[in-house]
Amino acid sequence: MITKNIQKLIIKYLNKQASFSERDELELWLENPNNYEIFKRYVKTNYLINLNIDMYDADDSKKQLLNLIDKEKKVYKSRKYTRIMKYAALVILFLGVGYFYQRGFFENDLEITSPNENITLQLENGNIEIINEDGSSKIVDASGTVVGSQTGTQLVYNTNNNLETLVYNTLTVPYGKRSKVYLSDGTVVNLNAGTSLKFPVKFIEGKDREVFIEGGEAYFNVAKDVKHPFIVNTDKIGVRVLGTQFNISSYPEDKDISTVLVEGLVSIYNKNEFYNAETATLLKPEFKADWNKNKEAITIEEADVEVHTAWIKGKIIFKHIPFNNIIKKLERHYNVEIINNDKDLGKDLITASFDIETIEQVFKVINEIHPIDYTIKNSKIIIN
Repeated sequence: MITKNIQKLIIKYLNKQASFSERDELELWLENPNNYEIFKRYVKTNYLINLNIDMYDADDSKKQLLNLIDKEKKVYKSRKYTRIMKYAALVILFLGVGYFYQRGFFENDLEITSPNENITLQLENGNIEIINEDGSSKIVDASGTVVGSQTGTQLVYNTNNNLETLVYNTLTVPYGKRSKVYLSDGTVVNLNAGTSLKFPVKFIEGKDREVFIEGGEAYFNVAKDVKHPFIVNTDKIGVRVLGTQFNISSYPEDKDISTVLVEGLVSIYNKNEFYNAETATLLKPEFKADWNKNKEAITIEEADVEVHTAWIKGKIIFKHIPFNNIIKKLERHYNVEIINNDKDLGKDLITASFDIETIEQVFKVINEIHPIDYTIKNSKIIIN
């Protein structure tokens, strides 16, 4: 039996969102041979259905495996991360490589898309649906009732379903992707790369409208409902609104959780404390609140709204930002790994705007600003 907590850890790992502590937890669970077999069956069922893994050469497939994951994985020096890659990434790609090898796909140089490249939707029963960005489908609950629909990267939940209890779905967006979901109350949420949003299939009368962000960044256009406050929960803070537009960024590796208000009003408070209107921090439009995770303190300053919300339209804007500070944004946006060994470049202030450009074109622009020696191979960029 696989628990919901373990399912969550697997999903976060596959979508490159698991923290080091979460990887450690998953690794410890995988040390048990029985759990290892459960893990293989779970991945096979949810990602690569009906694959016969006994009909291919494991040694030959392993060589293909290592080539494939070389461009997917981040380079971590942690021995523990290396070991968990052995368990998780190898299991998933072993299944995939075996399947495609049987059908001769490698002869045509077709590239395998692994689960961590896909937008996924976890249903209330734990099943994981891969979102087909070129197709459409119905979203169905455990009883077979249609609760919404999916077209491309956009999900729309029905406003008139008959649910009387809170039932949650979780939408997870990997690096290099974005998605959009229309919640049952009419609230629209844009999700940036590397973001996971847990939300009710239907908000219930008499209860606050609560959603949960597990890492990442999202832009909320909240439908007004005076009787039912809308609350966005991160691991550290809560943002409480009635109806407004705001952006919240809560990537695990960032030292701050940033909230930028576009219009309306929001209250920000410590997640570990009960909400109190008198002690919560009130944010005004075109201001940004940064909650420092270590100090558990908040600072307010004016915000360049365009810079913080450009991602919704597929753009990234940098205005006098040190190159070292934009590396992670580029990695998320393009789903690449960047290793910078040029200390001078790291300090250079970059002002640029990108939208339809490829990562190769981005680096050509950077090279014009600061001549550099760099190589791009697959999804890895090394600056010497």
